Amino acid sequence: MKTVSVDSVSYQLKGSNWWARATAACLLALGSGALFSTSAVADEPQHGGTLNVILDPEPPMLILGINQQAPTQLVAGKMYESLLRYDFELEPMPSLASEWEISDDGLTYTFHLQEGVTWHDGEPFTSHDVVFTATEFLPETHPRASSNFRRLESVTAPDDHTVVFQLDEAYPAFILAFEVASFPIMPAHIYEGTDFTDNEMNDHPIGTGPFKFERWSRGDYVQLTAYEDYWQDGKPYLDQIYFRLIPDAASRALALETQQVDISSFNNIEPFDVPRLEQLPHLEVITEGYEIAAPLSWIEINHRVEPLDDPRFRQAMMYALDREFIRDNIFMGLGRVPTGPINTVTIEYTDEVHIYEHDPDRAMELMDEMGLEPDGNGVRAEVELLPLPYGETFIRLAEYTREALGQVGIRVRMRSTDSAGWAQRVADWEYELTNNFVYQYGHPALGVSRTYICDNIRQGVLFSNTMGYCNEEVDDLFARAAVENDPDERAALYAKVQQILVEELPVIWLLEMEFPTIVNTRVRNATTTAIGVADTFADTWIEQ
Repeated sequence: MKTVSVDSVSYQLKGSNWWARATAACLLALGSGALFSTSAVADEPQHGGTLNVILDPEPPMLILGINQQAPTQLVAGKMYESLLRYDFELEPMPSLASEWEISDDGLTYTFHLQEGVTWHDGEPFTSHDVVFTATEFLPETHPRASSNFRRLESVTAPDDHTVVFQLDEAYPAFILAFEVASFPIMPAHIYEGTDFTDNEMNDHPIGTGPFKFERWSRGDYVQLTAYEDYWQDGKPYLDQIYFRLIPDAASRALALETQQVDISSFNNIEPFDVPRLEQLPHLEVITEGYEIAAPLSWIEINHRVEPLDDPRFRQAMMYALDREFIRDNIFMGLGRVPTGPINTVTIEYTDEVHIYEHDPDRAMELMDEMGLEPDGNGVRAEVELLPLPYGETFIRLAEYTREALGQVGIRVRMRSTDSAGWAQRVADWEYELTNNFVYQYGHPALGVSRTYICDNIRQGVLFSNTMGYCNEEVDDLFARAAVENDPDERAALYAKVQQILVEELPVIWLLEMEFPTIVNTRVRNATTTAIGVADTFADTWIEQ
């Protein structure tokens, strides 16, 4: 039994926690260059005040159990909670679970729930909500649920404040599956027996978090107010939060400069503006708080469309793109050129794979092998690109992609849409190429395999295997690696699957992204966990 103290809260973790400790050591070694926030200084918290946070783009909805886009996570993470949170070293911390035990054989996870917790409509939160979320809601709506919970034999509730997850085989990554984006607990009394995606309450989120939904002025702001009956006494400290919709990148930067807003995050601020803002005395740049995410950006490819279904054509596109140019001149050095599907800061990464250098001549050779000869205008093939509508940087990325592919004879047609339209088209497989970035959630069994395994091809579910890629050997390797306890054998399995994926290129990996969080220095505890600004803000306060 291990006792740990986090933020003056002591809790007990029983059973094996070897995987989290190994991950912590790995991330500490790889992430030692992170800037640590001066806003996390342990001064005496003050109650009151309004926090203004940039929100871009406007989310399609605020129900975290249904939509997983970053803007939804940013807002909904204040209203919904999960069983656990995670510190910067990915060690679990209490949330709606106060204590938990893991059996010695790694098959039984028992969570003891906080008492006195209520939903924002006053109804009591119980273990039934947890069981409903795990067995009914998320398996239908969540892109990672099928992989995260595939080894569940049962989820039971011995009483109103205890939940037991029984696995049919050991799954060391399971303890990391309970952060709020992966396992947002949904109110059974609202959703049970309904069409989850068409429930009338989807316009009025009801959670257990420190802030409750107040109003959404479309195109302007989302307002949350402090939940007066929140289960943590004395919290939250803030009176309210306004998430300000500012669609223009220059205006977002100006709002930070003039202190109209207090926080930007993810890719709110274009990379070319970060160095200038970092020099302003009232602002600080924080790079911690994205450890759970480990975002990887790519060009997503619909394998149902010719010639995109041919790995030689996908390889040709990879060779045609200068990814170092993308890193240095589009993302202004904020990131690393990836070698494959696993981010270098995520456990089980290997660089023993084929490395794609920028080589336009090789791209044309591959298309020659396919019989794609240039026509009178030098065009060998034509594809459609749906840019990610997340700001100027992604517009520049799309324009560069069009130019680079055009130089090898691939004509790119551009189709634009808003955030909701993009999500709908990609989820429904109505695209050919698109830009995307996906989080890895600390372990390839949680955030990587879901993109590539055959049984996660789920039409209508964003961030699943929307490409339609399927290789049974890849499925087998991911499945075996997820439950392998021998570290050398597990590493070998993950190395093999990376080698296959790098050869077949289901997607074109572009950048291991690094997000800056820019915070007004009067804001304290903006980032306190590996979930970063997508966490609850229960501990966040403003110096008056």
